[in-house]
Amino acid sequence: MIGDRPGAMTPAMTPAAGRTCSLPFRVRFDEAGPDGLLRTSSLLRYAQDLASFHSAALGFDRAWYAERGLAWLARAAVVAVVAPIVHGTALSGTTQVVGERRVWARRRTEFVDSADRLVAWTHVDWVLLDRRGAPTRIPPAFDVAFGTPKADFPLGRVALEAAPGSAARLEFRVRPQELDPMDHVNNAVYADWIDEAVGAAGGIAAIRAIPRVTRLEYARSAGPAAGLRSEAWQDDDGWSYRVSEQDGAELLRARLEAGPVELADEGLIG
Repeated sequence: MIGDRPGAMTPAMTPAAGRTCSLPFRVRFDEAGPDGLLRTSSLLRYAQDLASFHSAALGFDRAWYAERGLAWLARAAVVAVVAPIVHGTALSGTTQVVGERRVWARRRTEFVDSADRLVAWTHVDWVLLDRRGAPTRIPPAFDVAFGTPKADFPLGRVALEAAPGSAARLEFRVRPQELDPMDHVNNAVYADWIDEAVGAAGGIAAIRAIPRVTRLEYARSAGPAAGLRSEAWQDDDGWSYRVSEQDGAELLRARLEAGPVELADEGLIG
């Protein structure tokens, strides 16, 4: 959920109605893996934090959403790591809502290092929900504040085939620390689950590859102590990953691919 970000920092925003917002980040020790590189999930957490701060800076804080019974739920995400990001690196993140359609909107967030070199970017497609948990139209006030154009691209999707018999399978339960203020598994946690499953299946090189891209489609939310099962398998183009409930209902479909990441078609900010 997007809400307010604690702290007294002032965002750097463009004059055009605050359409972009930037904040500094420093890669903490616990956010890096055994190779010293920033985890994929940490980039999703940075992007969500920055989105929250941007929204609150324009008047849409957690109280605003609570009063209206509204909440944003992640529907899809792309995380591209295009250069190494090591523990202690100083980053600048810049976010912008780059398109919307009726009940959903896409945020692009870019991260640059101290040399102003693009090192990573994310796309997150957010669906606006009402008190019943049903998709609802984005209020006109958002158009005014964020200056968002109509999306000329579709909602993010990840298509997967049935898992082969050789797929690596795990069964596990949602842990309390994986829940966010909406009392369901935070969207960034799924990236940790991907790394765990792919790594256990022999894909350590894939989860540490530079460059790499992770694509996630969130089908349903996982709640407290939910019993889940996952499948991970490799093909010629990378790794596929699926999380389902015990009854077979899909929660997540994802792809992890190592190799060059195309930037020209991804709508760079500015």
